[in-house]
Amino acid sequence: MPVKGLGEYDDQNVFARILRGEIPSRRIFEDEWALAFHDIAPQAPVHVLVIPKGRWVSLADFTARASQGEIAGFWRAVGAVARQLDLEAPGYRVLTNMGDHGHQEVPHLHVHIFGGRPLGRMLEKRLAD
Repeated sequence: MPVKGLGEYDDQNVFARILRGEIPSRRIFEDEWALAFHDIAPQAPVHVLVIPKGRWVSLADFTARASQGEIAGFWRAVGAVARQLDLEAPGYRVLTNMGDHGHQEVPHLHVHIFGGRPLGRMLEKRLAD
């Protein structure tokens, strides 16, 4: 059952297809919980996506329905990828977009890891849109 306000999981989304090996990716990490690969349109010198292997639409869906092992395994994978990319000392950003307002483009939970240069402010300072 989906989390209220979220749609059903779409097995044909691009990340589901990458997980099944139907679409190629430049994989850099994989374990039983997660897969990490380079973004095809990088927004920073380092731009990697980390996706859980389960059928999760968003962070709300994941944290409401995944097992403790899946949740811990996924976040440990995010940390392992950052360490593998030597991003700890200089710093990096982890970003997750959710829903329309968050500009989520693929309906499969994923986090972006950005690094390789100073990234600046997270959001523009604006009081009204």
